Amino acid sequence: MPCVRVLEAICIFLFAGVPPARPLQEVHVSKETIEKISAASKMMWCSAAVDVLFLIDGSHSIGKGSFERAKHFAITVCDALDINPERVRVGAFQFSSAPRLEFPLDSSFTQREVKVKLKRMVFKGGRTETGLALKYLLRKGFPGGRNASVPQVLIIVTDGRSQGHVSLPAKQLQDRGVTVFAVGVRFPRWEELHTLASEPRERHVLMAEQVEDAANGLFSTLSRSAICTTTSPDCRVQPHPCEHKTLEMVRELAGNALCWRGSRGTDGLLAALCPFSSWKRVFLTHPATCYRTTCPGPCDSQPCQNGGTCVPEGRDRYHCLCTPAFRGEADCAPALSLECRTDILFLLASSAGTTPEGFLRAKAFVKQFVQASLDEDSQARVGVAWYSGELVVAVPVGEYQDVPHLVSSLDAIPFSGGATLTGSALRQAAERGFGRATRTGQHRPRRVVVLLTEARSQDEVAGPAHHARVRELLLLGIGSEALRAELEEITGSPQHVMVYASPQDLSNLIPELQRKLCSRPRPGCQAQSLDLVFMLDASASVGSENFAQMQSFVRSCALQFDVNPDVTQIGLVVYGSHVQTAFGLDTHVTRAAVLRAMSQAPYLGGAGSAGTALLHIYDKVMTVERGARPGVPKAVVVLTGGRGVEDAAVPAQKLRDNGVSVLVVGVGPVLRDALRRLAGPRDALIHVAAYADLRYHREALIEWLCGEAKRLVNLCKPSPCMNEGTCVLRSGGYHCECRGGWEGPHCETRTLRGDAPQGVRLPPTATARRRAAAGPLPAATENA
Repeated sequence: MPCVRVLEAICIFLFAGVPPARPLQEVHVSKETIEKISAASKMMWCSAAVDVLFLIDGSHSIGKGSFERAKHFAITVCDALDINPERVRVGAFQFSSAPRLEFPLDSSFTQREVKVKLKRMVFKGGRTETGLALKYLLRKGFPGGRNASVPQVLIIVTDGRSQGHVSLPAKQLQDRGVTVFAVGVRFPRWEELHTLASEPRERHVLMAEQVEDAANGLFSTLSRSAICTTTSPDCRVQPHPCEHKTLEMVRELAGNALCWRGSRGTDGLLAALCPFSSWKRVFLTHPATCYRTTCPGPCDSQPCQNGGTCVPEGRDRYHCLCTPAFRGEADCAPALSLECRTDILFLLASSAGTTPEGFLRAKAFVKQFVQASLDEDSQARVGVAWYSGELVVAVPVGEYQDVPHLVSSLDAIPFSGGATLTGSALRQAAERGFGRATRTGQHRPRRVVVLLTEARSQDEVAGPAHHARVRELLLLGIGSEALRAELEEITGSPQHVMVYASPQDLSNLIPELQRKLCSRPRPGCQAQSLDLVFMLDASASVGSENFAQMQSFVRSCALQFDVNPDVTQIGLVVYGSHVQTAFGLDTHVTRAAVLRAMSQAPYLGGAGSAGTALLHIYDKVMTVERGARPGVPKAVVVLTGGRGVEDAAVPAQKLRDNGVSVLVVGVGPVLRDALRRLAGPRDALIHVAAYADLRYHREALIEWLCGEAKRLVNLCKPSPCMNEGTCVLRSGGYHCECRGGWEGPHCETRTLRGDAPQGVRLPPTATARRRAAAGPLPAATENA
C-alpha cells in the first residue's frame, strides 16, 4: 500500500503542474454558433418530474480547483431546474476513497437551498474510487428519491481516472433505468467517461470546463425525453463535429548513454551504450460528435449592412457596430443620394504603374458611384479626368445629359500608360479641372478632387497638393495600403484617405466616399487655449503595428484643434527602451506640421517605464523654458497597453499637483489595477478593448480635453519663472522673484559679473523672448 500511495502522489504531482491552457473539448463551429449555444443554455427549462443526483469527484487527482469548477457546473445546471417536491428533486454525493452523502434529494426543495448546499461542499481528497461510489448507489439507491416512479438522472463529474473497475456497476445502474451522464474535469480520460455514460455515448459525455456548452449538451439530451424544453419553439438540437482531448504521459527514446555491464562471478566489466527514455506530456485527440441546441437569433437575417457587426441583445433585439463611414446610421445603411451641393472631379491614374487592370477597376468604381449616388434631383455634379504625363479632362464637371450618358463617356476613356506624374496632374486639376463648372459667391459649391491611383508618384506631390488646397479644393485619396503615406501627404489629413487591403474591396468604399463628400469635420475646442502633450507607449509590449494605430489615433485627435502659438500647442513624447521627446510644445506652429511630425515619431521597442516618461514631461516638456504658456490649461494624454505603469502613479500625481491634468487611455482586454491607480482620484481613464477600437473613443477623449481646456488655472502652476525663480501670486496677476544673477519678467536674462561691461546680458532663448515680450499675465481665478 505505501508504494501505491507514493505512485499516486507522483502522478498527482506530474499532472498538477500542467495548466489547462487549451480547451479539452472543441466544437468545430463558427464563433456565432458558439455564442448561440451559450445563449440557448440560458433559454432552457426542466420542469418534468425527475430525480437528479450529482456524483462529484473529490479526489486528489482532480485537485481543489477542478473540484470548485465541478461545483460551478452543478450550480449552473440547477439554474434551469424547476426544483420543488413534485417536480425536480436534487441531491449530491462526493466521492474519493469512499462516497459521502452531501445532501439527499428530499432535503431541499428550492433552487436557492440546493445552490447554497452545493457551494458549501468541502473538498475531501483521497483516491479516485468511482466504482465504490457506483456500488453504493446500487445498494442504497438515490437517497431521498422516488425510486423508479420518476426518471432518475445521475450526473458523474470526474476526471475518469478511477483506481478501480467501473464498467460493471455503471452498466448495472443503466440496466435499472438510470440515465448516466459522464462530465469530465481537468484532463479527463475519455475512454472511462464513455464507459460510465449511457447510450448513445456522444449525447451523454460532456466537459465541465466549458460550463455553458456542457449545460446545453445536458439539456439537449434531456429534451429528447421531454424532461427539458426551450422557451422558443424554433430552437433545434443539431449535431456538430467536435474533438475531445486528453493529456497523457508517453515514453520516448531519448538517446544512448555509456553504461557498465558485468555478471556475478567474473572480474571483468564491459562498457557499452545503453538506451534511455524520457516521459513526455502530450495531448491525444479523439474525434466525436456533439449535440447542441441553438435558437434563431435576431442577427440571423444579417440586418447590419456595409461591414457592420450585429450584436444580439436578448432573443429579439440587436444593435449594429458600424464602421466609421456608417456610424450613426440605422443598420449601417445610409440613404445613397447626394443631397449636398458638391462639384466632384475624379482624377484617375492611367500610367504604366497603375496597369490596364487597375485603370479598369478605377473606371468601374466611378461608374458604380454615380449610378448609386446620382439622380435627377441630385445637387452634386461629377467630372472625370485621367493622367499619366499630362492631365486630360474626359468629362468636364457637370457637362453630361444624364447618368447613362456619363457612364457611356467613362467607357470610352482609353488607357494610356507612361509615367505616373501625380504632382503635375494635381496642379493642372487645380488650375483647369473644374473649367466652366466653377460658380462664384454664395452659390459656389464645395469643390472636391477624388484621386484614384495604384502607383507611387514619380514627381514631387507636396507642393502641387498644397497649391490645390490653397485654392480651396478638398483633396480625397483612394488607393492601396502601400500608398497610405503618400495619399496622406497629398490630402493633408489621414481623415481624407481611404485605403483597401485588396483591389476587390474597392467598391466597398463608395458609401465612405459619399460620407466624406457631404460631411464637414466637427471642431474640437477651436477657441480654447490648451497646452497638450501626448505620451505614447512605444515599448516592445505594444509592438510596432499597434504603435502605428496609436499614431493614427493621435493624428485624428490633433485634427480637432486649432494649432498655433495663440490657441493650442501640441507636443509628443514616446517611451520604450528610453524616453524621447518627438517634438516639444513650441516646435510646430501649424496643424499640418504637427500631423507630419506625429507620423514620423519613432517606435523604440524595449521595456518601457511610464513613470520615467511622466517625470521627463514634468522636467523637460511641460515647462516655460520648453514652450509651456503661463495661465493656459495643460493636459497630458497617456496611451499605453498597461505594462510598465506600476511606477507611474506618483509622477502622475506630481504633474496634477503642478496644475497639469493627466488622462490615461488604457488598451487591452483586461483593465489593470495599476492603470486605475495611474488614473488618479478623478478617475481620468478611458478603457479600450483593442488598439483597432481606439477610433471609437476619440469623441470621449476630445470631450474630456475640451472640459480641461475650460478649467480655471493657477497662474503659478506650473511656475512661469525660469532659473529657480519663485512665482508669487498678486491680485493683478503674478510676478517672479529671481535668484541672484537673473532678472527679467520671467528670470530669463542673466546679468554678467561686475567685471564685465555694464548692461551686457546673455541672449535669451526664443521661448524666453516671447514670454518676456508678453510680460506677466493678469490674474485668473486660482485652481490650486
